[in-house]
Amino acid sequence: MHLKTGTFCALMALAAATGCKQNDEPSLPADPTSFTAQTIASNLVAPIGLSVDGSGRTWVTLSGTGKNDAQAALVTADGKVSPVLTGLTSVFANGETQGIGHLLYHDGTLYVLDGGAGKLYTLDVSAFKPGDTPYEAKNLSAENIGAFVLAQQLTTPLNTNLYNLTLGPDNNLYITDSGANAIIKRDSKTRVLSVFAKLPGVNATTDAVPTGIVYDGSNFLVSGLSGAPFIAGSTKIYLVSLAGVVSDYQTGFTTLTDITLSASNKPIVVQYGTFSLTPPNIGFTPKTGQILDATKAALLSGLDRPTDIERADNRTYYVLCTGDGTLQKLTY
Repeated sequence: MHLKTGTFCALMALAAATGCKQNDEPSLPADPTSFTAQTIASNLVAPIGLSVDGSGRTWVTLSGTGKNDAQAALVTADGKVSPVLTGLTSVFANGETQGIGHLLYHDGTLYVLDGGAGKLYTLDVSAFKPGDTPYEAKNLSAENIGAFVLAQQLTTPLNTNLYNLTLGPDNNLYITDSGANAIIKRDSKTRVLSVFAKLPGVNATTDAVPTGIVYDGSNFLVSGLSGAPFIAGSTKIYLVSLAGVVSDYQTGFTTLTDITLSASNKPIVVQYGTFSLTPPNIGFTPKTGQILDATKAALLSGLDRPTDIERADNRTYYVLCTGDGTLQKLTY
């Protein structure tokens, strides 16, 4: 059948007006099967959490030296580090510095978890530039989320450690508490807190110890570290529905410290490392950290105790390693 030019143009206009999809949209790249790593910054002091702002800058938390000198900092694309928030909790215990949690950048706002103190700091960093005078924690008000958690009596003995956070529906914050083995919801409008979900132990004697959390548009996926003695294959990725119902997404993982989503919305997780009980090398073995996909296939190995991974765009990720103090850019 032959169409006159006017009829053809009219049909094309109708197709455009009615939203008929043309096959000119770029397709998403296949998910990574391996990563190439480039070190962006080194000599970071016990880094824990990172968040990418979309303009080539990375916001990180640094655990410090154990003298209440933890901080949040900004790392530019050329690796320069500028303090943003100083004077956060840092104590030396069990052979390492502890206290600070992760952070989250969103639309000019920086949310920082001071896990050891049980506090959430909210900062306007929309105009912050490298070299600007940093905020000092002692001069700021903070939300005492840890006090709320302890009042819920979720564990015996009572425990709280605000560790990681993400945005969910309606921009509400969802916070993993690795001490209380729970997810805490913070309403974005009222700041009212509630226990969104309680994670069961991996067995009768080992806690879940939730670490990373992401929202995939329908459910939350949560990575678990598990408790000592950190037996290989003993932890999992948890699926948490919007009703707070917890189920298994994938089991058989080891010491997971964070989780992100690929361009196709599939989980990618960080394995902190293998744990040794053989003297004299008791503890986590350096450079046994990995990045794994949901099938447990290794995408990158040889990392020194990685703690956070974030996707910046379809083919670019960033990973933070507390063992060697590096921020690395990953591509495939």
